[in-house]
Amino acid sequence: QVQLVESGGGLVQAGGSLRLSCAASGRTLSPYAMGWFRQAPGKEREFVAAITWSGARTDYADSVKGRFTISRDDAKNTGYLQMDSLKPGDTAVYYCAARRKVVGLPGPDEYDIWGQGTQVNVSS
Repeated sequence: QVQLVESGGGLVQAGGSLRLSCAASGRTLSPYAMGWFRQAPGKEREFVAAITWSGARTDYADSVKGRFTISRDDAKNTGYLQMDSLKPGDTAVYYCAARRKVVGLPGPDEYDIWGQGTQVNVSS
């Protein structure tokens, strides 16, 4: 079974950038699609971005399109979320997730492996 550990969160001013990492252990990440989700205080968890096992297809929430970029490096067994032009509304705990899927992207409710989350705070 794959285990996921996020890192790279922190405090940044509005307009700044952060890169989150999601390191996988236990098994190779290559047959797994990966996703990023976030949960702000008092709100439900929401989808942010996803990438297929091959990296050929990505998907983004409308709120982050053009600002965030999801990627993966299977040689390092790690996924990434590059976040640029950050806004205070991006403040949340960010989670990476995975699901073994070789065709297409999982639906938001289909991910079955989750990391523990990393806090991102964006100040105005």
